[in-house]
This record gives sequence, C-alpha cells and structure tokens, in this order.
Amino acid sequence: MTDRLYFDWNATAPLRPEARAAMIAALGGPTNASSIHGEGRAARAIVEKARGQVAAMAGAETKNVTFTSGATEANMLALTPHLETGIDKAPRDRLFVATTEHPSVRGGGRFAAGDVEEVPVDSDGIVDLDELKRRLAGAKRPLVSVMLGNNESGVVQPIFRIAEVVHAANGLLHTDAVQAPGRIECDIDALGADLMTLSSHKIGGPQGAGALIRRGDVHISDALIKGGGQERGLRGGTESVAALAGYGAAAEVAAARGDVARIAVLRDRLETGLKSVSPAAMIFGEAVQRLPNTSFFAVSGAKAETAIIALDLNGIAVSSGSACSSGKVQGSPVLAAMGVRPEIARGAIRASIGWTTTEAEIDRFLQAWKTLTTSLLKEKREIAA
Repeated sequence: MTDRLYFDWNATAPLRPEARAAMIAALGGPTNASSIHGEGRAARAIVEKARGQVAAMAGAETKNVTFTSGATEANMLALTPHLETGIDKAPRDRLFVATTEHPSVRGGGRFAAGDVEEVPVDSDGIVDLDELKRRLAGAKRPLVSVMLGNNESGVVQPIFRIAEVVHAANGLLHTDAVQAPGRIECDIDALGADLMTLSSHKIGGPQGAGALIRRGDVHISDALIKGGGQERGLRGGTESVAALAGYGAAAEVAAARGDVARIAVLRDRLETGLKSVSPAAMIFGEAVQRLPNTSFFAVSGAKAETAIIALDLNGIAVSSGSACSSGKVQGSPVLAAMGVRPEIARGAIRASIGWTTTEAEIDRFLQAWKTLTTSLLKEKREIAA
C-alpha cells in the first residue's frame, strides 16, 4: 500500500520520525513518573521535558500545561462551571459554543444542558460577533468556546476579537486549537484565550496524548479524573511517559512551522485544479482565512460516500469531514450551520494535506477526481436519457 495517497491529515497525521525516536528511547526502562527512585525521576524528567516542549509551542507557562489522553478529554476538563480567576471563586453560569464546534464541545462538557447555548456563524463559518455580544449580555460569568481552526472547513476564527468581546462581558474564552499547531499562529497569549485544547496525533505525535493549556491565573477547581494527584491534581492516573515523549518531540518540530508556505501552495494548486475540472465546485470558507492545508469542497449532484469509496479504490484517502463519527459518512453539522443546502452538503469532501505531500500527489489526486467526475456525469446523462 506504499503507492496510496493520504489526504486526511486533519483526522490524524503520520507519526513523525522525531516522535518515534523519542518514544522508543522512553520505552527503554520502567517508567512511572510518580516513583521517587532513580528510575521514577528519569521518567519524570521525560514528562517535564515534554511539558516544556508543548508549552513552548503554545506560548504558555510550563506550569499551565495539563496533559490528558487527548483533545476530547481536554475539552471536558475545560468546559466546567468551576473555573476560578484570582479571588473570583464563583462558578460560571453559562456556556456559549459556536454552532461549528467539535461534538465534544457542542455536548456542553460538564455544564447542565439548560445552561448551554449555541452561537450562530455566518455563511463563511465565522462567529456572529454581534449575536455573541447580545447573548453574553444575559450572563454574569460566561464561558465561551470557539474553535481556532475548524477541523472540517479549515476556517480560522478571529479568536483575538472574540476574546475581547468575551472579556468585556466578564467571561472566559476556551479555544479548541487542535488543528492549529504547525499551521497557523497558536500562541495563547497572542490569541487572548484563557484555555486552549491541543492534541498530539494531529501534529505527528502518538494517539492517546493531549493537553489543556491555561493562561494567567485561571484555575480549574474540580478535576475530571480524580486519583493519585498527578498533573497537579487535575488529572489522576499514571502518565503515559512514552506517549508524552513522542508528543513533546512532535511539538518541538511543529512549533517551527517550517513547511507551511509550501503546503499552502499545494492546497492552492489542488483547488485551482478542482475548479478547472469541475467549474461548479464549491469550496467552503474560500472567502476567509483558512488552515493552509485544508480544502472542503463539493460538486452538486455528487454524493460524498460514492466519491470517497471511488477515490479509496483508486488509492486515495480523503474524508467527508470530521473523523469523530464512528467511521460513518454523514451530513456535516458544520455545513448545516453555514447554511449550505443539504443536497450540496451531502457531496462534501475534505482533502487535508501535510508535510510529506508532493506536487505529484496533488496532480494524481486531480487526475483521479477528473476520472471520477467524468464517470458521474456519464451516469447522470444515461439516467436522464
């Protein structure tokens, strides 16, 4: 299967060589980072090195990095009424989430269902700031969660402006930023967010590791997983030392963002080719800033399931959007929130690329797409006849 093309990097990225090497080195001995003997101290050193690497990638203080099993757990840890700032110990009274959020955020975390509201986005997928202001006026201590770079459309939210609106309303802002590192600015201070969710396997680290980043004096007063007091009491359970070693190594490489310009050129090449083959193709979020590696598109009359299977048989892996849907091809709630008609949304395909993608691979994808669309048009003509 070495000749297959992988165009689903937003679902998960291939393991970076640096991460693999760090993991293998960490697997060399007994690694319980809570033990006080020499072996335990060595394991602790690996974990804290990784914490520093992830903190550097996010522009955060090392002490404000809490490791989790992944982004979903980090989102659950963040979305709680029990967030404290300085001397303000009162719980958050409302949670506001954008309609284009990941299911783990739209579920409301640890807020009661009646205390969660969704904030609409415009046709480009950008949060409606006027509506956000109006909703926040009815809350005393709100928490707002808005994704930095959308996992399906790639649309980048104006997090700094959103943070200004939220803070003016005595609120706190959480951002799910798992798609951002290595692709766009992901400095928590520069963004103005108070909490940030990150994930290892989206940047070429192993699956099973993630992080919640806090800024300033924000403190979580109730742990999601209670146990032996690991992660400064915020996440009980023995740390996965090898996974965190790999995560740290991947974070160090991703922080450099060395391949972003080349990837952006490849994404543009893909979209130019798509429009050449299918002039009626719709590229969602095209008018606003997007992640440089992501293209979410559809052609009227084409079904995503048919296209994905056909491309897979042609050796090309793409998706119809979020990978967090038990392997099913289904309608995109992101596109529904953007007001895309169901008959168009049913054909939506996401192609996301990464640091190993080449021009030749883009051209091979476009040739496969041309063959596919030609076949679909022929079928439609035969049915019409």
